[in-house]
Amino acid sequence: MAGAGYLRSLARTRLRRALSAATLGALLGGCGSPAPPPAAQPAQVGVVVAHSQSVPLTRELVGRLSATRTADVRARVAGVLLKRLYKEGSDVRAGQALFQIDPAPLRAALDGAEAALAQAQANATNAHIAAERARELIASGLVSRSDLDNAQAAERSTAASVRQARAGVASARINLSYATVTAPIAGRAGQQGVTEGALVGEGTPTLLTTVEQIDPIYVNFEQPAVDIERLRRAQSAGSVSVARGAVSVQLTLADGTPYAHAGTLDFLDVSVDPATGAVALRGILPNPEHRLLPGMFVGVRLSSGAVNHGFLVPQAGLQRDATGPYVLVVGPDDKVIQKRVVAEALAGPEWIITDGLADGDRMIVSGTQNARPGATVAATPYATQGGTAQAASAAAPAAAGR
Repeated sequence: MAGAGYLRSLARTRLRRALSAATLGALLGGCGSPAPPPAAQPAQVGVVVAHSQSVPLTRELVGRLSATRTADVRARVAGVLLKRLYKEGSDVRAGQALFQIDPAPLRAALDGAEAALAQAQANATNAHIAAERARELIASGLVSRSDLDNAQAAERSTAASVRQARAGVASARINLSYATVTAPIAGRAGQQGVTEGALVGEGTPTLLTTVEQIDPIYVNFEQPAVDIERLRRAQSAGSVSVARGAVSVQLTLADGTPYAHAGTLDFLDVSVDPATGAVALRGILPNPEHRLLPGMFVGVRLSSGAVNHGFLVPQAGLQRDATGPYVLVVGPDDKVIQKRVVAEALAGPEWIITDGLADGDRMIVSGTQNARPGATVAATPYATQGGTAQAASAAAPAAAGR
């Protein structure tokens, strides 16, 4: 019996050891090396395919309007202002009567000048008759040579007096015409400077009103001299074609609406303002509806030519560092490449790139924070806010290469 118990105890011990070994093996198997993690997915980026094209070269500037012609209407003779003959703020014709100055003193002065002329003419006639008689009698000796000389001198003197009196009459007649003050140019007459009953023109010409011609109208603005020099260098290099004929000028009103009529560049200063480093320019535009008024500030879009082979890059796609501007492009192997570029100017929401890109380059526009040169990315067409893809074939070159 004792032997049987010993055998059972030994069997149980062996069983426990086998179970412990199996358990230990299972535990050791569970503590082995972990499975490798899944491979990281490439970053998603939005791209736009670069296409070389002729891009209009424009500049967005700020200008101020001014009248093409401005004339001060002044009282040119002294007198009392009787009445105003026009409506303030209305359009007037050249030569239209605007004010009336009391003409009575001026008319009296004209009458006096005409009387003096009549007197001078009478004296001249008498002196001429006396001189003619002396010339006829000189041969008979009835008139001395001295008397003849005196008669001829009186004839010449009275003739000069007649000319002087005629000039006095002409001056008095001109002064009388100045009593009716007329518009020197056609345009819009401003506010009345003095009221009826005021004494004007005493000592200095009195400003009565101002007439401004606002159709066409000027827009004055400035452009940095460095921009003009850069444009000239680009033209010399052949990368930019300057507009033939007149340079286009378009306006944007203060409320953001574009002005319906385009104008041309009328004046370019030959010197640079040392205070601002800019060159003064002036455009001229039609203003038939008189919507534009002198003194208004407007936005000016100056179109001076076109970039012959340029690329339009959204602003989000152009980056800068200490070296200068650059863009990130996706290569044929889906790796990011950094390209240094030359940014000419802004054309609305896009940059004009004149050098550094090639046709077919896939420029990264969105997701640039996850794109590093040499990294592999997944390129998808970049879509605008309206939801339309800017480049439906953005990924096509890479797909064709694969």
